Amino acid sequence: MSFSLLFILTSLIPGFSTPITANSSGPEKAEVIRVFLLAGQSNMEGHAVVDLDHEEHYNGGRGNLEKLLEDPQWQPRLSHLRDKNGDWTSRDDVFVRYRPSRGPLKKGPLSIGFAVHEGRHHFGPELQIGHRLGQASRDPVLLIKTCWGGKSLHVDFRPPSAGGETGPYYKKMLREIREALENLEKDFPQLAGKKPVISGFFWFQGWNDMYVDGALDNYSQNFLHLVDDLRKEFNVPRMPVIIGQTGNADNTRLHAAQEAPSNSPKHRGTIVYVPTRQFRYKAENSPNKTHGHHWFGHAGSYFEAGDAMGKAMVELISGKKSKR
Repeated sequence: MSFSLLFILTSLIPGFSTPITANSSGPEKAEVIRVFLLAGQSNMEGHAVVDLDHEEHYNGGRGNLEKLLEDPQWQPRLSHLRDKNGDWTSRDDVFVRYRPSRGPLKKGPLSIGFAVHEGRHHFGPELQIGHRLGQASRDPVLLIKTCWGGKSLHVDFRPPSAGGETGPYYKKMLREIREALENLEKDFPQLAGKKPVISGFFWFQGWNDMYVDGALDNYSQNFLHLVDDLRKEFNVPRMPVIIGQTGNADNTRLHAAQEAPSNSPKHRGTIVYVPTRQFRYKAENSPNKTHGHHWFGHAGSYFEAGDAMGKAMVELISGKKSKR
């Protein structure tokens, strides 16, 4: 596929209207695809349990998506995920491309199943991120997921401008993003002829940096280098950025380091920090009682984290507070 990336000039996109391009004096008339990059480690991969309910291995399904849909307190918020026939819904205006660390490439309309595990028994924050973006965007949306479990920002995702050896997973992230853009029409024939516009970046990572020497001291600066390098790489000088708190970790140093980039004078108004600590549920009410590093597999945790991050991106781009 031959394409030229459109890019945002000096301000964030007003709403989700078509941006101004460098070569035009008015709105670009070509149809576009809003491309959002999702990156991080295992919590971006996705470990929310959909329907597994083995009493020993999944705590009888407590906290899985099916059980939450039976709960009157949860059902109104989750009802859009299942149709009247009981099937999991998919959107015709939001698409996902994700190459898991194991198993085949996953690509298609947004629904459950775009997680690291095989099959359609799990999901990650991309599910509700995609719903939020799809509801707000006038153009089709593509989510490109690039994430691997157990990886630090300080070493594995280390960006070039941070100095030292560039992290192998930073390089892998770029390769997979470019692969997705180059194979857009092949992977998504329904999007043929539309131009991809890099419209935002979501980051959900941090657990491993609690255990790498020097990582927490340098987390904030490393993240700002990551943002600057990605903006330069894709020629999007003010690319909107959402950083999700690693709220399943009770580590105030990490949380402060994750929040600090949103207060950077150089990046003011383009990076938003999203707290997620409030979405951590008790182990005994969750499918995976020993997996605190994965939010205990609780479907509500991943749904709410994705919802909060997606809402924050919509508000950042539009400059308006969401009504709900």
